[in-house]
Amino acid sequence: MSNFEVTQSVDVAIIGGGTAGLAAYRAAKEHTDSVLMIEGGPYGTTCARVGCMPSKLLIAAAENAHQYEKSAQFGVNLGKPQIDGHAVMQRVKSERDRFVGFVLESVEGIEPQHKLEGYAEFIDSQHLKVKHADASESVIAAKRIVIASGSRPAYPAAWHELGERLVVNDDIFEWDTLPKSVAVFGPGVIGLELGQALHRLGVKVLMFGIGGIVGPLSDPSLNDYANKVFAEEFYLDSDAKVDSIERSDNGVRLRYQDKQGNTVETEVEYLVAATGRRPNTDKLGLDKLDIKLDQRGVPVADHYTLQTALAHIFIAGDASNQIPLLHEAADQGKIAGDNAGRSHEVRAGLRRTPIAAVFSEPQIAMVGESYRDIEKRLGNCGCFEVGEVSFENQGRSRVMLVNKGMAHLYGEQGTGRFLGAEIIGPNAEHLAHLLAWAHQAKMTVSQMLDMPFYHPVIEEGLRTALRDLNAKLHLGPEMIDACMECGVGS
Repeated sequence: MSNFEVTQSVDVAIIGGGTAGLAAYRAAKEHTDSVLMIEGGPYGTTCARVGCMPSKLLIAAAENAHQYEKSAQFGVNLGKPQIDGHAVMQRVKSERDRFVGFVLESVEGIEPQHKLEGYAEFIDSQHLKVKHADASESVIAAKRIVIASGSRPAYPAAWHELGERLVVNDDIFEWDTLPKSVAVFGPGVIGLELGQALHRLGVKVLMFGIGGIVGPLSDPSLNDYANKVFAEEFYLDSDAKVDSIERSDNGVRLRYQDKQGNTVETEVEYLVAATGRRPNTDKLGLDKLDIKLDQRGVPVADHYTLQTALAHIFIAGDASNQIPLLHEAADQGKIAGDNAGRSHEVRAGLRRTPIAAVFSEPQIAMVGESYRDIEKRLGNCGCFEVGEVSFENQGRSRVMLVNKGMAHLYGEQGTGRFLGAEIIGPNAEHLAHLLAWAHQAKMTVSQMLDMPFYHPVIEEGLRTALRDLNAKLHLGPEMIDACMECGVGS
């Protein structure tokens, strides 16, 4: 399309109508009314349709069933719960549709001239070709462009041979009932949440991974603990040796080496691919642009402005390949849209302390810098310390029979600054919020210890870890000078 006729000209074009795209639209509209949001698929966020909310609905049902099984330990005998797979999935889909409805209501409130349905790709740095469902095409000229095209599940191409027996998390929430068995590949955030939930709802679950990694954990001690505690509940081999995966008459046939080295052959109804997601940037025609890309083919962008190497192009949300979480997508979309709407004036936006949670049991949470990040930055000179607490004998956790887990809190030598935390344990989602607020406020470990702690609560475990950490830290100018080369204080 070397010669093209422009269909519409706008100040700001936004590719994508999900969380980041909608946030970008609202922010850009604060500065200009000449905004166009282009969406090829159904409007609505990944979280509402197939991510956060549907998975939490499934987890809620699983937690309810699990409470029945735990009740005997409290002396309350309720018997084994009867799982109605149809009823479970009916509620999941019904509530999912309700959440999606809220998003669609906000989209419907957008003026028609600000929306265009179709798939966009670059013709050049300031023109987009949009392919519509009826095979027609439009050409949009835009002074500034926000890429907010989201992401999609990623898995080995060979698995396509499994046909309908291959499912991703998107597909699970369309089931009419629960299957009898599944093999989950990928014990990351999605795989861990869905796999444990399905197990607790009576589905036989086999979970396989590579490299021994569980969830988002990077701290070796916590990762080892996670491997142990989850493997006690269902089959988990996070460093699996799978010899073959084949379609069978009734599902998927697997041959693998178990953790004792024995060859096992089994059949499951479905293979659940939870092996990650990839940004939807590969079909945008980025090869037509003189733009810097990362190793995954995603435009490199400034962390605070979301501006790419081309000053008038911004990128936000899952497409940016930074932090694929809803609250991050919303923040990035707001920053990118605001800067696109501002024309030539680009401003750094608020980037909050990173916080992430896995809604397994025990839960997993990450706050601030991860162990891997800190080890990379400060590990060479040992200029950070680790404070630890085990929840196995922590008072309130034991009373509630949720006494599994441990937390590691990280502090900087010399300054005493709180750097981050990795947690596997009860109420980790709530503990993470307290720690994230402290981290964003740039508090030191001693300042955090000055904060109030009630008794008896699970949060007391944080005080235990902070005390352990504080005792290991050496403060003062001399220590700061000794560690300066490693980046202390930066």
